[in-house]
Amino acid sequence: MEFRSVWCVLLFSCVLPDCSAHNDFFTSIGQMTDLLFTEKDLVKSLKDYIKAEESKLEKVKRWAEKLDALTATATQDPEGFLGHPVNAFKLMKRLNTEWGEVEDLVLRDMSDGFISNLTIQRQHFPSDEDQTGAAKALLRLQDTYNLDTQTISTGDLPGVSSDLPYKSTLTPEDCFELGKTAYSEADYYHTELWMAQALRQLDEEQVSSVDVVSVLDYLSYSIYQQGELERALEYTKRLLSLDPDHQRATGNLKYFEYQLAKQRKAEGEQTGTAGAPKDRSKRQSDRKSEYLPEKRKYEKLCRGEGLRLTPRRQSRLFCRYYDNNKHPYYVLGPVKQEDEWDRPRIVRYHEIISEKEMEKIKELAKPRLRRATVHDPQTGKLTTAQYRVSKSAWLAANEHPVVDHINQRIEDITGLDVTTAEELQVANYGVGGQYEPHFDFGRKDEPDAFKELGTGNRIATWLFYMSDVTAGGATVFPEVGASVKPMKGSAVFWYNLFPSGEGDYSTRHAACPVLLGNKWVSNKWIHERGQEFRRRCSLRETD
Repeated sequence: MEFRSVWCVLLFSCVLPDCSAHNDFFTSIGQMTDLLFTEKDLVKSLKDYIKAEESKLEKVKRWAEKLDALTATATQDPEGFLGHPVNAFKLMKRLNTEWGEVEDLVLRDMSDGFISNLTIQRQHFPSDEDQTGAAKALLRLQDTYNLDTQTISTGDLPGVSSDLPYKSTLTPEDCFELGKTAYSEADYYHTELWMAQALRQLDEEQVSSVDVVSVLDYLSYSIYQQGELERALEYTKRLLSLDPDHQRATGNLKYFEYQLAKQRKAEGEQTGTAGAPKDRSKRQSDRKSEYLPEKRKYEKLCRGEGLRLTPRRQSRLFCRYYDNNKHPYYVLGPVKQEDEWDRPRIVRYHEIISEKEMEKIKELAKPRLRRATVHDPQTGKLTTAQYRVSKSAWLAANEHPVVDHINQRIEDITGLDVTTAEELQVANYGVGGQYEPHFDFGRKDEPDAFKELGTGNRIATWLFYMSDVTAGGATVFPEVGASVKPMKGSAVFWYNLFPSGEGDYSTRHAACPVLLGNKWVSNKWIHERGQEFRRRCSLRETD
């Protein structure tokens, strides 16, 4: 069974020099904001076009009304009317000249300005990949945060207040498109969920451009693919009641009936009508069991269902004013330090970067945001990956005093030399933006991970949170059950290596999908070269 995609996505080749910067819109909320202003400009242009068309039609209408009254009077006594020489002259003039002017007015194209603007703006439109990426993001959020289709469709996501002015809902057409996206990936589980949601909404709404028959076609087949013959047969019969001549459904009906009879015979007539709910429950359970243990841990942490520290371990976590062993700069103005976790030790620094600095960093980074990449251990090269949905940019210390000051602050607080560290990386997450579990340091099976840098392994990670996130977006450590929530103006710090230089595998971490809000972070990866052993241990507690 095959379906032909009916998406109408406008694809245009890019002719602007900097167009590459606008690929993968769905991976960065920050860059997607530009699209809102593009759309706003197009709406204004469209309204100008409507106004021009209305003005033209008003002129034609006035002309028609005038002539309607005139001809109604004239045709009552044609000879008497034309017996007046002025009326005869004006008839000749109207037919010879004025009707030509009306023709020109009717034929005049008022859309030139709008079409011209639209053509220019199209160069910056999202692609089919963006639409698919945004759709997959909704499916990812659905799974990670255990959301049902109704919750997503109504826009009542966790963290959304009831009076939110821009809460949006999904139409049956939207649900249908989500189902088709899942179908194109052979993801029949989500196909069923979203086609069923589209059907429910269609049953409630009388007017829609979505054909119920098409929805039932996808729905029955996706259910069949998951092994539920009875339910597939039920929806196929409903389809045929609406369209008795549907060729594919007619064939499927016979096939499903044959397969169901075979199944019942094999099971000794034990399936019955009570079997469907059991099968459905078992299917959902089987699907969850297919997840890797780490993925289950990761998603539970993202939902706030992680491990809790024992009272004894919790009692060893403190908040303090920290001056890094009486560093001259922080003796009079120590920073606020909070222990987030004990093993590995994760500390948070509160109010460590100002609003002005964060805005400057975003301003510098935004024009050069590119799809974030990951290190491929097989090729040794950087590449994009589906498990990392964000855009990033790199800022050198000499680009702006703010970047230089931030780097110096990290060095002063950690006691680590940042001259061999990587440039400041700024990242903005997209729709459902995430970065699945990963290590920051190079493992033994990838000895050349940072060879080209010549600065050794990544000894430590410093991560700034440059925005609050309404829901989701936590930094989680699946191996130990730690979860750190974004807090604007704060930073978290941890060591990736033990003092021996061995990697600390408990630092494997992930960025949970952003459910609601816009997540901006910046990080500094500090490398081994240039560090003294005593400085490396200055913040680390050994077991």
